Amino acid sequence: MNSFNYYQPTEILFGKGRLKEAGKVASKFGCRCLLVTVPAFQEIEPALQLIKSVLKENGIEVVHFDKVIPNPTTEVVSAGAQLARETKVEFVIGLGGGSSIDTAKAIAVEATHQGSCWDYLYFRQTQPTERTLPIIAIPTTSGTGSNVTAVAVVTNPLERSKSALSSPRLFPQVSIVDPELMLTLPPYMTAVTGFDAFSHAFESYITPKCSPYTEILALESIKVIFRYLDAAVRDGQDLEARGKMAWADTLAGLCIANSAVTLPHGIAMALSGMYPQVAHGQALASIYLPIMRFSLKYATEKFATIARLLNPAAAAINDKEAARKFLDQLEEFIESLGIRKSLKEIGVIKSELPLLAKTSLVLPDYTNHPYIVSMSEVEELLNESYELK
Repeated sequence: MNSFNYYQPTEILFGKGRLKEAGKVASKFGCRCLLVTVPAFQEIEPALQLIKSVLKENGIEVVHFDKVIPNPTTEVVSAGAQLARETKVEFVIGLGGGSSIDTAKAIAVEATHQGSCWDYLYFRQTQPTERTLPIIAIPTTSGTGSNVTAVAVVTNPLERSKSALSSPRLFPQVSIVDPELMLTLPPYMTAVTGFDAFSHAFESYITPKCSPYTEILALESIKVIFRYLDAAVRDGQDLEARGKMAWADTLAGLCIANSAVTLPHGIAMALSGMYPQVAHGQALASIYLPIMRFSLKYATEKFATIARLLNPAAAAINDKEAARKFLDQLEEFIESLGIRKSLKEIGVIKSELPLLAKTSLVLPDYTNHPYIVSMSEVEELLNESYELK
């Protein structure tokens, strides 16, 4: 057995109704917090009122930054960081999907360091220090994984680039995972965030960086997502399905915090950087099938294992046939969720595919894939993804 490390400093409070404990938990970090969310809307209003109430009951003053947008930008982070400095908050709470939690993490860095969060990307020489504000993450979707990872994804619109801060300082001190907060998530967002959770678990399993520890978590997450995501999409009020998806997403986040994502994530990150209107999970769904067909011969045994996990009858066939069965299962899964869309359908310009291919190899995710692709191979995969076949 190969050597491996596993590190997870985040305290996880999981279960129905756990949002009520936010005030008591937060009181350990100070008396003034920055609450980071999207602008208020009807579905999130009850959660906002509840968290503000329980924080106030525990003597915590709330400064509300509600300017988060999908694929959050450096400008949004800077606005939040400025507010955090002006009001002298002692910690931050990210309440929402991955965009809100990632914004909260980036604010925690920029509010206490010189320059902008973009100056602290994972490859920079200068990294976040102990001055980083404590972070509490409260997800309202099942798909980001950010509530248990050391990563914050940010978009620089001037560069049409999406990249990441990655530091142990960005692990939330506490993650409150309350499935009741997911009940009002619309079907499409349930589908794309759920597919993102699947991709986290799946890619952390097929990468050579997978360890025996993350393998257990990844396979369980994949099994749960295939069983319950469709139910959550069809009936958002299905609390059992929401709870199972919240658990699967948590497992998948624990996986990527200690393993790695692979080629699809590098491409999807680049795609959302160039086309910020495209949800990350949709970007993944639009490229996944061609990439996995291409990858079958490099991860046959692992594809076969998943096929047998999802359908025990596949135990009777050899690895190559079982791996192909998994590709059929994956195609049916994406189709059933209503997110099988081509790059053309989601607004990608065909003449920009060479640029997208080049940008896809900026992040190191492709080096974690079972096979390390060339730029020409990425461009070919993008062309295959441009129109549905």
